[in-house]
Amino acid sequence: MNFPENLKYTEDHEWLLVEGNIGTMGITAHAAGELGDVVYIDIADDLESVAKGESFGTIEAVKTVADIYAPATGKVIEVNRGLNDAPETVNNDPYGEGWLIKFEIDNMEDIADLMDSATYQGTIGH
Repeated sequence: MNFPENLKYTEDHEWLLVEGNIGTMGITAHAAGELGDVVYIDIADDLESVAKGESFGTIEAVKTVADIYAPATGKVIEVNRGLNDAPETVNNDPYGEGWLIKFEIDNMEDIADLMDSATYQGTIGH
């Protein structure tokens, strides 16, 4: 299983790529594997902002429905609407084309408690 070193990780199995003050986030390969085949992503069309630790949507898979939690607070600048027609991209390419949202991070201190790749792998037993 792949755990890119350039990402930050949450206890809820989301990843965050930070480029300047822009965060791109999705769910980890581990989470995608645990969920099974993703069949639907529900993120509001009018999503303007996210708040650290709060749910902003759901992922529906064959096995279950799971909330998606924001790893930081910020203004949403893009939602990956390509997932509407191809939700399985989250399973096939979770760290690439399977990203969920991009947002401007309000406070970089929000990401201080996120895990690096090695720490995240330890929490899931890899």
